[in-house]
Amino acid sequence: YAMLLSLIFLIVLVAAIVGFVFRHEIKTNFESNLNLALKDYNVTADQHSEAVDTIQRTLHCCGVQNYSDWERTDYFSQRGIPRSCCKNQNDCSEEDLKDPNKAKLKVFVDGCFFLVTSTMESKMSVVAGISFGIACFQLIGIILSCCLSRYITNNQYEMV
Repeated sequence: YAMLLSLIFLIVLVAAIVGFVFRHEIKTNFESNLNLALKDYNVTADQHSEAVDTIQRTLHCCGVQNYSDWERTDYFSQRGIPRSCCKNQNDCSEEDLKDPNKAKLKVFVDGCFFLVTSTMESKMSVVAGISFGIACFQLIGIILSCCLSRYITNNQYEMV
């Protein structure tokens, strides 16, 4: 039992270290994937498009760095900026969303990349605290199981 707990403890420890060391690469990959999702955004509501819409609605943001990122997409040339960027859904017309100057007043101007990464970083302390608490319980379990196995002799084991 102590060996199993030790193995799980080591796996969690390695995962935490790898996540901390490669956090900048995770940000870079997220940014490139978000740019790719904007480029491939379409009206057919595939999973990537739905994810972009959800992020924009939830975090009140638009585009990767800012709302003007949409101007470089095929979707913008057809329909303008997506409605998920609108501050007020009732006040956004398709004509406003096709004109970047008018759209600036109607949509969220902040980009989603900074908001997503700052939200993730702010939640990291909670995740780290919970992980530390679980690790402490695992270490206590390892110590207690080693103590228990040390005190059990062959005769006592047969009696139990």
